[in-house]
Amino acid sequence: MQSGITASHELHDAFNKLVSSPTTQRGLIASIKNEQLVPLEVLPASSNDFFEDISSLGPLLKDNEAAYIILNRYQNSPSGYVAVTYVPDTANVRQKMLFAATRLTLVRELGTERFRETLFTTTKQELTAEGWHKHDLHGQLGAPLTDEEQTLQGVREAELEASRGTTSRSSHVGSGPDFSISEDALNALKKLPNGGANLVQLEVDTTKEAVELAGTSTIEPDDLASTLHPHDPRFSFYRYSYEHEGELQSPIVFIYTCPAESKVRERMIYATFRNALVHRVSREVGLEVSKKLEATSPFEITASTVREEFKPKAEQKQAFSKPKRPGKRIATALQRAGTP
Repeated sequence: MQSGITASHELHDAFNKLVSSPTTQRGLIASIKNEQLVPLEVLPASSNDFFEDISSLGPLLKDNEAAYIILNRYQNSPSGYVAVTYVPDTANVRQKMLFAATRLTLVRELGTERFRETLFTTTKQELTAEGWHKHDLHGQLGAPLTDEEQTLQGVREAELEASRGTTSRSSHVGSGPDFSISEDALNALKKLPNGGANLVQLEVDTTKEAVELAGTSTIEPDDLASTLHPHDPRFSFYRYSYEHEGELQSPIVFIYTCPAESKVRERMIYATFRNALVHRVSREVGLEVSKKLEATSPFEITASTVREEFKPKAEQKQAFSKPKRPGKRIATALQRAGTP
């Protein structure tokens, strides 16, 4: 599962600053704090030479702590960014698992169309000028892509193509790629807020690129994991009922599951349709989604996973109060770089 981890507002702001400051910022270091992706440090741009700037990266990394590194390698290109997952061998097991599982989330949340490539490294040496030259040579030799790299490349290309075509198709879809939704699926979604079945599962016919109804059911939160399809991707809409201050609440939760054994084309299509589907459903049947969850395995979607999303606001504020602190370190780094 992408573990419910999302990019914080601070990270979005820091990344936007990186994009808008190519002459003063070369990169951004981020981490995971309190279930959010947060910024830690800025790598200044002291010249137009990527390899000269990258020499300042090593001291900002720790030998036993994982980090994400976003680098503006190709300054004249809107898709000139590289996302590096740095997971040293001496990092603890939980960090290794968490950072590896969340690295695609980082790219997706910031915009896959922005990133030309992604790297996974375990040593600082791989991020030196010499290490980058070796990486470039390896790429020139045409090394075959892994399934994960093929998926990310396919998703990036599909989302970029969708974003280019949004204006011309806006009257039809409003956002994202063109696809049809079956009447059965739309009817099941219309009924969802009003009682009866509380889970609607949708699937994509990849040959027609059409969203169709996979099934409906009435289940308890504890049964979500066993009800979602274990091997095929699914878009699921779940009416979660609970009491808050004596009142019954029934928000709609959107759940995207995509098992690791799914085919590359399936993963690409589902990832591309995901956000557009939520917008279409909102516009066409008036179904508003309160929360979104994503998992590799359906067995990661448990009652506690859903319950956690609907904690009282006071508890959420307390839980997410700490990520604001790294922003001060960014300001300090900018001052060191001579940025106003």
